[in-house]
Amino acid sequence: MKDYSYYLQTFGEYGEVNAITYPIVSVSGLPSVRSRELVIFENGDLGQVLSLNESGVDVILLGRTSIPIGTKVSRTGSQLTVPVGEELLGHTLNPLGSLYATNQILPDIPEHRIIDKPPIGISERTRITKQFISGTSLVDIIVPLGRGQKQLILGDRKTGKSTFVITVMKNALRDGMITIYAAIGKKKSDIKYLETIMDQLPEKNRMAIIATSSFDSPGLIYLTPFTAMTLAEYFRDRGEHVLVIFDDLLSHAKFYREFSLLAQVFPGRDSYPGDIFHIHARLLERAGNFKHSQRGEASISALPIVETQDTDLTGYIVSNVMSITDGHILFDSNIFASGRRPAIHTGLSVTRVGKQTQTNLVRDVNRELTSFFAIYEKVENLSHFSTELTDSVKSILATGERISAFFTQPAGLIVPLPVSLILFGLVWLNFIPDGAAGVDAVRTGLLRAYHHDKHKQFMNSLLQAETFNGLLANIGKNKEEIFKMIHNER
Repeated sequence: MKDYSYYLQTFGEYGEVNAITYPIVSVSGLPSVRSRELVIFENGDLGQVLSLNESGVDVILLGRTSIPIGTKVSRTGSQLTVPVGEELLGHTLNPLGSLYATNQILPDIPEHRIIDKPPIGISERTRITKQFISGTSLVDIIVPLGRGQKQLILGDRKTGKSTFVITVMKNALRDGMITIYAAIGKKKSDIKYLETIMDQLPEKNRMAIIATSSFDSPGLIYLTPFTAMTLAEYFRDRGEHVLVIFDDLLSHAKFYREFSLLAQVFPGRDSYPGDIFHIHARLLERAGNFKHSQRGEASISALPIVETQDTDLTGYIVSNVMSITDGHILFDSNIFASGRRPAIHTGLSVTRVGKQTQTNLVRDVNRELTSFFAIYEKVENLSHFSTELTDSVKSILATGERISAFFTQPAGLIVPLPVSLILFGLVWLNFIPDGAAGVDAVRTGLLRAYHHDKHKQFMNSLLQAETFNGLLANIGKNKEEIFKMIHNER
């Protein structure tokens, strides 16, 4: 980036600051400036043109430095660009591409890209056919995701949303994906926590954090998810599969509302500006599964997070993002309070793309579980009336308790899909004694065995079935060998 004098000489026009309502400054002059153009103040600070009017332009500041009235400002002739490249991986960056802690620019990064680009058209996209394995049994079986899917993560504060996405992130890195985490206006302690997690990962050099704290300029916070998506697109163009996490878009909308009101943009519902839906749609539609000349296909999977209030799904931003994405996973505060982890409400969670990526076997297990949950919920409600229960009702309740224990997964534990399916078969056939403790012990044994090639091949051979009943038959025939393998791995 050149200095103010360079751009003044290049374009031969300047403006002056005549009003300040931080982070918005009103500038008179600059007759040829364009919307979203980057401008530079004579003290070196940057801003972006927010709107044009008869008397001048409104500029959103990208820094926290105070700009005095009368300060001169020049055009740059370009939109905001950020550096992209492998050199950024393993670092925490601000939305301008500098190191977050020191604000230093990483050297020798030749490629820069505009951060606010229109999404690629449908002709360059391809059908989502591969399942995105989250490492969480409940999601991989009941609410599956596909590579290239946009899946909204919903829930009240402190219900396990961040824990879940961090588990997904770790498993994506294990599967060889690039991961970009956009921390939008977070506490500095939260950003430090993310950095600690990244530093502990062996796949650290395949991950980057784009971060802003709540103390940063609202204009800079607004740019955070766009920079993350721009970096993701760079790796997509290289043929990589990428995961992008936006934490969270409700905060993003609130900061945008803040400076839009200061810029006297006419407010709509809940005082949000009318273009907030367009902004989030323009961002999230950049995700998807795309054609690639060398690799065949490359994807950007997006997990936007939106915090709810009292599990209200009718909130303006909540309903907006729900209509943009390909489904949502709801974390319920009542389920969380009951002790179940992850606290996902399966009845209110939806996936519109993921099921088409499942194998016939997993799809059959999904159907069986969905129908069972419908029966179990009715029976569980009736059991509260303290009436005498029949043997069939007792059997349904017992099976439901075993399945709840199966889906209760410790925070941070990654469970491969084959392990989940075999464990579920053992639970369904009632081969595991001692309730939840027995399920945990068997899960641990299966996970240890899965890391050995011989056991892994055996476990995969059990899944060579097209139907749920076929899986149960394979597990029943090999019950002794399965438990012998588990016993040897304890």
